[in-house]
Amino acid sequence: MFESGEFVSKNVEPIADVQIQPNGVDLTLCCVFIQTGKGRIEKGGKEIGDREEVEAKNGKYKLKPGGYIIRYFETVSIPEGNVGFIYPRSSMLRNSCMVNTAVWDSGYKGKGESFLQVYREIEIEKGARVAQIIFARGENSGVYAGGYQGENL
Repeated sequence: MFESGEFVSKNVEPIADVQIQPNGVDLTLCCVFIQTGKGRIEKGGKEIGDREEVEAKNGKYKLKPGGYIIRYFETVSIPEGNVGFIYPRSSMLRNSCMVNTAVWDSGYKGKGESFLQVYREIEIEKGARVAQIIFARGENSGVYAGGYQGENL
């Protein structure tokens, strides 16, 4: 079962009333990065490739087709007994953009990131609502204690 947007809003900060939706909370664009170096994923660990921040001009990002890492302004805390999922806002889809992310485990807290796929050139204003986080109830066998705990705080 999914939690209400009101419930989710108590675990996301800072937010404005306009971000609270019936079933989740809209997340806003903080910054955009492009990966410039190779990464590595092995059985025993990982290495994230180097990144460069994309410059916003007059508070707007002009993005050409390609893949980007986006960071959200909001700090998200996934409460025990819940799991978080992020989906793109429909306006992103209607503008040929897709937001991809992984499962956000119970106990995670941070200013998370997602992968943004841009298929047609787009202009996105810093602080614009680009994704929505929802929480689903779920049993968990512990809470998140991985390497991304507290990221970007």
